[in-house]
Amino acid sequence: MTGEAGPVSGPGGRATRPERLVRLLSRWRFALLALTVLVTIGLGAVGMGVFGKLSGGGWTPADSDSARADSLLREHFRSGSPDLVLLVEAPGSVDEPQAAAAGRHLTERLRADARVQHLDSYWPQGDPALVSRDRRTALISLRLRGGEHATAAAAEDIRRETATGTAPLKASAAGRAVAKRDLEKQSQHDLVRAELIAAPLVLLILVWIFGNVLSALLALSVGGIAVVGTLALLHALTEFTQVSIFAVNLTTALGFGLAIDYGLFIITRHREELAAGRDVRQAVLVSVRTAGRTVFFSAVTVTLSMAALLVFPMYFLRSLAYAGMSVAALAGLTAVLVLPVCLLAAGHRVNGRRGPSPSSGEGTESADAERGFFFRTARIVMRRPFLTVILVAPALLCLAAPFQRVEFGLSDDRALPASSPVHRATDVLRNDFDTQATAMASIVLPGLTSPSSRSLSEYAREISLTAHVVRVDTATGSYAGGDRQAPPTQSSARFSGASGGWLSVVTDAEPFSAEGGELVGALRAVPAPVRALVGGDAAALVDTRAAVGERLGPAVGIIVLVICTLLFLFTGSVLIPVKAVLLNLLSLTATFGAIVHVFQDGNLRWLVGDFLVTGTTDTLLPVLMFCITFGVSMDYEMFLLSRIMEEHRRTGDTTSAVAFGLERTGRLFTAAALVLGITMAAMATSGLTPLKLLGVGLTLAVVLDATLVRMLLVPAIMKMAGRANWWCPRPLRYVHARFGVSETEARATA
Repeated sequence: MTGEAGPVSGPGGRATRPERLVRLLSRWRFALLALTVLVTIGLGAVGMGVFGKLSGGGWTPADSDSARADSLLREHFRSGSPDLVLLVEAPGSVDEPQAAAAGRHLTERLRADARVQHLDSYWPQGDPALVSRDRRTALISLRLRGGEHATAAAAEDIRRETATGTAPLKASAAGRAVAKRDLEKQSQHDLVRAELIAAPLVLLILVWIFGNVLSALLALSVGGIAVVGTLALLHALTEFTQVSIFAVNLTTALGFGLAIDYGLFIITRHREELAAGRDVRQAVLVSVRTAGRTVFFSAVTVTLSMAALLVFPMYFLRSLAYAGMSVAALAGLTAVLVLPVCLLAAGHRVNGRRGPSPSSGEGTESADAERGFFFRTARIVMRRPFLTVILVAPALLCLAAPFQRVEFGLSDDRALPASSPVHRATDVLRNDFDTQATAMASIVLPGLTSPSSRSLSEYAREISLTAHVVRVDTATGSYAGGDRQAPPTQSSARFSGASGGWLSVVTDAEPFSAEGGELVGALRAVPAPVRALVGGDAAALVDTRAAVGERLGPAVGIIVLVICTLLFLFTGSVLIPVKAVLLNLLSLTATFGAIVHVFQDGNLRWLVGDFLVTGTTDTLLPVLMFCITFGVSMDYEMFLLSRIMEEHRRTGDTTSAVAFGLERTGRLFTAAALVLGITMAAMATSGLTPLKLLGVGLTLAVVLDATLVRMLLVPAIMKMAGRANWWCPRPLRYVHARFGVSETEARATA
């Protein structure tokens, strides 16, 4: 009988290894809990140090031509994209005597600053590229000494110092260094706000689900331990590699979502075993050997899905892979190692007014299930499975339709809120200056032995004939329309050096546009005296697209292989893994279409919050969403399949097994989806557009998966497949018998 409370023992009455482990955990439970608390506090102290060591870039491959060009410009020519751009506004014209004198004084003060490596200023030369069309604002462009963190700190100090003491001038700041600092501040602010929004809501939902505060706190504590451990690991990783500032936000959202899912599953199963008449230790043992195995497979699936991001060369994706892998693994380990100790210490106090009630046998259990909402839903769906698929699948395809017109770009300062001083200052650069001085294309010619040679002059002439090129400046002069417009000047010396030479290309094409991409292709097609490296924002986008396109196939292949393999080992079926992959692709494509409709086209801002519409979708975020969503959706798939298989092996009837499995897990994965959706929706309140997009996209993906997919499409397709659901070729049966494991078998052994 299920309700018997006999010992869980092996052959001959000997205690099994899991039971001996549970006995040991039970004996030392309070000491282990104290040790867990101390370790968590220590990890928390280490993890807090990560915030000062995060990086704001990583969107472009470090080994690409554009990245190499920018690196050579910075290291050998003291040029390239500036770290800091000061927009200096005068009450009248910047050429008025008082304003010009103040501008020269500010320029000399900055030139003497030890933190400044190189400076270009409107004063005193009067470069027309460094003054606005109304001549009321001039630019001072600075490249700073040191690495990313040093330049960000120096830029913040200079911004603060120039905000006062420059009368009658008024200075504001733009550039990647101050943008990084503002990204860090906004990210930390959004992280705190998301936690303040999500934590109380999640706790209330968990209390409502369990009807017990202690059970809710235990589930929440699993997430806390996983997040704290991951932050400590990210801090350690910053000593060896760059870690994106967005890794922390992903850690908290994904960590709490996954860990609470796992906690829900194990605690619910533990309470079922208590209700069935087992004592606390036996209930813990059965819960770990059944639900714990499902949690283990789920955590492995999420971890390996996130590992697929490691095939991409951008450290933005790599650092998010480290964060996702770490938090998924720690959530799974905490759920199967720490949570059982907590349950042993809590005893029967985890029971509440909600949850399973004791059942007298299988007949009572089946009768209870048949009265449930999810059981009745599954029965209704399976009466008309073809109709369900015909209605639901086209609806998802309609959501996916906008993805056909996606235009990929990269995040820049416009990812910051419109109220950000950096965002406002950069908008002035875009709108009030004839050329985008901070976003011009550059062509580096490493190894060019004679920078003033005829070949360089001819090359510059050819470049100036390219569409969308306004002017080319290099060591041999300035060129436009195929002719030299001006001879070399004193400032032309900056275009040459011992390492070669370079050209500055002034263009009228928006970098993150189709014209910008075409321009990069045209520039790279012009024959050069030596191998040319094209840099700038447009080239960075082209190289990023190419890197993603080259490695997307292997990444998708890894995820599909991982999911199919683990689901096969879990179920012993060939069809179920294929069905899971296809349904995930369908729901994920629908999510991508909705993202394009909202963020690229600018619809529904009243619902998701205000953001700047650029007409593009970030190239890397759909890749990140793909890996996360594929992994997370397997949580619900495995939770549902574990109970379907349990009932199918008991009765042999697929229809009743699907209905019973959905009833037993429907409330559970719906609650888990609600919790995960809240944590992701809290991330969507961010003022940073990439985090907002990620939060909205993952929330929608979770909702679609828990409703249209799990509640409707899965029962319909499994009904249509019938006995084929469990088909497996003879050779693969041996593989599953040798290496596979299922929750049902674990429970039978228990």
